[in-house]
Amino acid sequence: MTLGNVTNPENAARPVALITGASSGIGAVFARKLATRGYDLVLLARREDRLRALAAELPVHVDVLAADLSCEEGIAAGERAIRDCARIELLVNNAGFGTLGRFWEADIESQIRMHEVHVMATMRLTHAALARMVPQGGGGVISVSSVAAFGQGPANVSYCATKAWINSFTEGLDMELRAMRSPVKVQALCPGFTITEFHETLGMDARQIPAFLWMKADDVVEASLTGFDRGKVIVVPNWKYKIGASMMKHLPHALKLRMGRPGGKRA
Repeated sequence: MTLGNVTNPENAARPVALITGASSGIGAVFARKLATRGYDLVLLARREDRLRALAAELPVHVDVLAADLSCEEGIAAGERAIRDCARIELLVNNAGFGTLGRFWEADIESQIRMHEVHVMATMRLTHAALARMVPQGGGGVISVSSVAAFGQGPANVSYCATKAWINSFTEGLDMELRAMRSPVKVQALCPGFTITEFHETLGMDARQIPAFLWMKADDVVEASLTGFDRGKVIVVPNWKYKIGASMMKHLPHALKLRMGRPGGKRA
């Protein structure tokens, strides 16, 4: 696979974005919006058929990489794709999923896979991307986190913890990049309830969530890209979630405990 079609002189000046979890939801919207911004794309996800269907509708050069980021082979394939693409200017770490149930009762293998995707894959792909972008003096990384990163709740412990890691990781990278005056940008995108396949796959009944809390994936991605253009490191789409995230960061643990009792609704 010749990533980014680097041998085609017509495409030689176009930047490339690699998007993980690109087969549906927020990842697919990133693909469509970045294509309109003039990026060629590398789309990475497990479901090759969906990736190819998406690629067929986009007016730019698209490479498809079927890989599972919960295993060593998939992460290594993503690293190679980044290292082999001379024109990569944006990495979107979007792949992710959740688990439900008390930590010690939930399936440990699913939680391990979630940590691999949210933490290890994000860390390793970002390392590969920055190792190329920083010396070249441009580019950026967007990692999809969640408003869940700002708090905790029963039956959601590992998910919240991995998303909190993404926020901390991103803020640390931003400090390093700014300290060396690098133009490379990083962002943690922290959406709330978003209309995608995520909650259905998780086994949640979306009808339990008030309608006014749901956001469109298109709006989430637009907020991300607008924030990225402005150099915002933590982006929380929608004013309701901005208020909620701010409250969760400053509430005492005892009050969070009361709010997070079983039956509470958390993003």
